[in-house]
Amino acid sequence: MSELGITALWLPPACKGSSGKNSFGYDVYDLYDLGEFDQKGSVATKFGTRDEYLRAIEAIHAKNMQVYADVVLNHKAGADETEDVLVHKVNPENRGEVISGDYHIKAYTKFTFPGRGDKYSAFKWDYHCFGGVDRDENKQESGIYKILNEYGTDWQELLGKEKGNFDYLMLSDIEFRNPAVREELIRWGKWYLEMTGVDGFRLDAVKHIPFSFFREWLGALRSGREKEVFAVGEYWKTDDVNILLRYIEVTEGCMTLFDAPLHDHFHVASRKGKDYDLRKILDDTLVKKNPLFSVTLVDNHDTQPLREFDSSVNGWFRPLAYALILLRQEGYPCVFYPDLYGADYHDKGKEGKEVHVKLEPCQQLEKLLLGRKQYAYGLQRDYFDHPNVIGWTREGTDENPSSGCAVLLSNGDEGQKEMETGGRHAGKTFMELTGSRQDKVVIREDGKAVFPVNAGSVAVWVPEG
Repeated sequence: MSELGITALWLPPACKGSSGKNSFGYDVYDLYDLGEFDQKGSVATKFGTRDEYLRAIEAIHAKNMQVYADVVLNHKAGADETEDVLVHKVNPENRGEVISGDYHIKAYTKFTFPGRGDKYSAFKWDYHCFGGVDRDENKQESGIYKILNEYGTDWQELLGKEKGNFDYLMLSDIEFRNPAVREELIRWGKWYLEMTGVDGFRLDAVKHIPFSFFREWLGALRSGREKEVFAVGEYWKTDDVNILLRYIEVTEGCMTLFDAPLHDHFHVASRKGKDYDLRKILDDTLVKKNPLFSVTLVDNHDTQPLREFDSSVNGWFRPLAYALILLRQEGYPCVFYPDLYGADYHDKGKEGKEVHVKLEPCQQLEKLLLGRKQYAYGLQRDYFDHPNVIGWTREGTDENPSSGCAVLLSNGDEGQKEMETGGRHAGKTFMELTGSRQDKVVIREDGKAVFPVNAGSVAVWVPEG
């Protein structure tokens, strides 16, 4: 991976989940248990032990790559004891609508961590630390229950208006208005950085957490540290880039965000084929509006088949999408593991039946990664002037004399486009990097040439040799 030009790895959640070795980590139980304590039926997490995790980080650092830890701070799961809690029930589709009177339920909100005790932290979580739950153990009923505590009867203030207020997502929802909770999470964050040596965080479900918290949390973690602490937030909103821009503003630029609108464009384009207007592929995306804060992606663990969003990009379009995030100057691209190595798994479909999913690697991806590493430098010229064939060039730089490229995408028929590569390439012969074409292109004295692309394909033209 390092040789392909990958500079950082986003590792899955390392904290113990409520189902131990069966947990992917998003149902976090104990933030301090990285696979060290006998809790929830195992010492190890699904991914291994604490020592294995630390050795993995060391091995990654040894290859000059950074490590970003997946951090889940919105909720907790698998409480050790129940408590008697005053609540009212709300409409799941409009969380501001109360649909019951105030009454007491028995809820799993007491976290005592008997397997860890007070090692690393003596903090114990109870109902004062949570704003909502999804289960009444007295009646054995599920729903969304707003805990009525000293912080009020309303949900926490958020930026968006989905479901009235989308503070509550799942499980035992953390109450960030509790100063003791914020202090504990800051202590934990500093501990995590020191314990693991990671270089940054992927922050889960940030749109369900008050934006003021992350300004405080990341500010405290970064304070006094010489080493940068990178952060990317998952604010998954595909149809409104303006709310992502607003989130960056109100969090004072403390984190980048995944470009969910761009992923959605890729998803739609891959299904519409030649009926999709490629000239608009970057319109209303974060990478177009604020590229310095955009982490671009083609797919992730939530968009793959049968997962939460199930909005995967069709295989034929993946090389085109990866060219758009890897070979352009804007954005910080994120490559999905199965696109490089494939994936094979079983999951339940919409009818509850088990489905076998096999994801084939994107065959051109290694070449596209090498194209980014070796050729995609310098001035960028765009040619987004045809609904089915678009392109751009990178002129290269003096520091990388063999760099420079011309890229074309087609979602329809075979096509071609005259594009300028810059005077530095006058007289040079260009070859196609991915192997889709065997012909050659000679750059004219004016730095221009006509570059071809196959139907429904990507072509990356680079200096020969």
